[in-house]
Amino acid sequence: MKTIAFFNNKGGVGKTTLVYHVAWMLEHLGLNVVVADLDPQANLTSAFLSERRVEELWEPKTPLTIYGAIEPLVERLGDMVAPHVEVVDGIGLVAGDLALSRFEDRLAAAWPQCLEDNPANSRDGFRVMSAFYRVIRAAGEARQADVALLDVGPQLGALNRAALVASDFIVVPLAADLFSLRGLRNLGPTLADWRAGWSERSKRTTAREVSPLPGGAMRPIGYVVLQHAARKANEPARAYQRWIDRFPTVFHEELLGDAAPEGDDSQRLALLRHFRSLLPMSLEARKPVFDLKAADGAIGGHAATVHDARRAFEELAREIARRAGVSVPAKST
Repeated sequence: MKTIAFFNNKGGVGKTTLVYHVAWMLEHLGLNVVVADLDPQANLTSAFLSERRVEELWEPKTPLTIYGAIEPLVERLGDMVAPHVEVVDGIGLVAGDLALSRFEDRLAAAWPQCLEDNPANSRDGFRVMSAFYRVIRAAGEARQADVALLDVGPQLGALNRAALVASDFIVVPLAADLFSLRGLRNLGPTLADWRAGWSERSKRTTAREVSPLPGGAMRPIGYVVLQHAARKANEPARAYQRWIDRFPTVFHEELLGDAAPEGDDSQRLALLRHFRSLLPMSLEARKPVFDLKAADGAIGGHAATVHDARRAFEELAREIARRAGVSVPAKST
């Protein structure tokens, strides 16, 4: 199973909507998919589930969420437990939880703890730092998943460090604006520090006493530009294009550590238009934009946009899978 995190230091770019749609498209393409909501806002969970069902998952003394799986580590009462995997029309969901933010301090302490000479402290640090990875792996095994998608919040803190250490690959969602460009400049050095830090830790003797441990590859495989306004077809308006033109250079310099060839946009996975009025329909119907029907209100011009969305997300999902080394059946949806 390959694990792909969707992450950017800049919030509000449509990241959760992107994860939701890519997950559904990969499922439509014939893959077994698991999604893990590692953002304490739990917006991905609310996209998949009704408010009543979310409440039912949060109500038990041990919640049926990502927090419930790692709560023994938060409370220092033991190790993680097998996660509950909510199945939504074939997709396995490890539900999010606002309580997950309580794990932040424990993770912040665990990072230096992994380097301690005291074996007990070091082992505890590795158990905490690998908790997300082990939860995701257990969820994947339960669903025989081909791929796991991680929705991660926009902060550069300990919670997200652990989430990204658990990932093989990273897709960077961007909006066509200055703030996303700045987010890229922050993200590159941070990923390099985290990757090097985990490599140093995982070589220690006590690391081998906690199994399994993530590889911490965190390899960027490209970016997706979201929510731009278009003049016609899929051509961005000039105000957006000025930022889109700058992304290749910054992505190469900050995340790949090289120079972008002249005119190169090979790291851009997709340029997705803003689907505007279709998004409220999608939320109300609790289905991706490309699955909306006339009964959901997708009629007239909306029907054509639904068709365009299906094509765009299929191309994107196939390209993400290809770059992550996940085999997808050739048959089109």
